[in-house]
Amino acid sequence: MSPLNKESGFTLVELLIVMAISGVVLAGLSNTFILQSKVYHLQEQVIDMVRNVRRAVNVLSSELKMAGYSPTRTAFDGIPYSSSQLQVLSDLNGDGDVNDTNENIIYSYNAETLQILRNAGSGPLSLAGDIEAFSFEYLDAAGTATTTTAGVRQIRINIVGRTPNPDPAYAPNNGYRRYELSTLITPKNLLY
Repeated sequence: MSPLNKESGFTLVELLIVMAISGVVLAGLSNTFILQSKVYHLQEQVIDMVRNVRRAVNVLSSELKMAGYSPTRTAFDGIPYSSSQLQVLSDLNGDGDVNDTNENIIYSYNAETLQILRNAGSGPLSLAGDIEAFSFEYLDAAGTATTTTAGVRQIRINIVGRTPNPDPAYAPNNGYRRYELSTLITPKNLLY
């Protein structure tokens, strides 16, 4: 028999072994891809949640710092006391009143829609969604809680956000990841 006529190839058993090994490798790669995809989506939700809460705190902080502002030194209460909403008054355009857009801002919380609402004169709009809790505390100059408008000198804000979708692998909080942020704001215009 000449070397040119020699037939070679794979046996059926060899092909089955290669296919089984390939199947195991592909299953492992597929599982790794699925796991990485779930982790990526979870991390994306957590990042969005943190960004959402921080953005809400930043907006609240910057607007609360302007409470009581009046270039004409018109006297008014910059932060009227209310247990159900947070109101911020400032005379931004110097016309002697707080009746213009963005001069009388009201923040409230809707527990049904999980939203912090901001009303600057044109109706309530969503400031932040997927908010599990929004609370505020009025403090006097010494940092003691107060229930009188005249005594308000500081505001403590607390916001608890959550991921939009639950994670079945996370048992606490019915699967929702949470992020809580608190801050103390001292509006300079209320110190007088």
